[in-house]
Amino acid sequence: MAQTRILLYYLFTPIADPQAVRLWQWNLCERLGLRGRILISEHGINGTVGGELKAVKAYQKATKEYEPFRNIEWKISEGTGIDENGHSLDFPRLSVKVRKEIVAFGAADELKVDRNGVIDGGRHVKPEDVENVIEENPDLVFFDGRNAIEAEVGRFDGAIVPPTNTTHDFIKLLDSGTYDHLKDTPILTYCTGGIRCEVLTSVMKNRGFTNVMQLDGGIVRYAEKYGNKGRWRGALTVFDGREVMDFGEDPEVIGRCHKCAAPTSLLHNCDEPSCRARLVTCENCGERVLCEEHADADISA
Repeated sequence: MAQTRILLYYLFTPIADPQAVRLWQWNLCERLGLRGRILISEHGINGTVGGELKAVKAYQKATKEYEPFRNIEWKISEGTGIDENGHSLDFPRLSVKVRKEIVAFGAADELKVDRNGVIDGGRHVKPEDVENVIEENPDLVFFDGRNAIEAEVGRFDGAIVPPTNTTHDFIKLLDSGTYDHLKDTPILTYCTGGIRCEVLTSVMKNRGFTNVMQLDGGIVRYAEKYGNKGRWRGALTVFDGREVMDFGEDPEVIGRCHKCAAPTSLLHNCDEPSCRARLVTCENCGERVLCEEHADADISA
């Protein structure tokens, strides 16, 4: 079986003509047989694509030949295979779109970028420097920059997990004053690969948070270095056919099925077509999954 890989990447840099970049990226992925999701805006690019190893390497080389994307940092993991047409099993299709934001916080007019990335974002803390930062800041708190459901199956020890369903909820929570008591507290934000924290730390600093940092490379880079031996607990939710990633042998399972409370790291979409809720659901309870609202409606019907 052919070797396959999945790329996770982003770069904040000014893009003069996002539509032209979209067309180029679409044609490049189609020619190489890659599938996945790519978002482009005037602020940069955010993508995850997968396919045969040779095609993935060719994609990296071609993309880095475009000067604004020369400094993209790639996060690479193993894919699950390809179909009879040579397409990645981890993605159902190819989607390349232009949006106002490459990560949807609702802060497009607030975010400022230059060729060095986000202007006035949080200080990047490399995984190997986390313990030193904690030693220097005994009152430091970890702050989860993902949707709350992702934290149910994996998170850092003692992390603050905001009650968010989408990234737009962060702005509402920050503007409501919910976390004003942390404005002078050292905060280390984290997310899957780092992109959400690039924006989150910027909007937090704009609202008066004075000591905001971000985990460089996100959970992916931290877990690559420490596996199950660091401060990370559980599984990492990913946005491809794998659903979740574990790091090392015998990973701790912290998720609990919403129906039977069995240990699990699996997430499942609510089976009501109009609903976007996701729930922690074990394999035994996965035949029909409904969120609380639609479960009540199903019973009364």
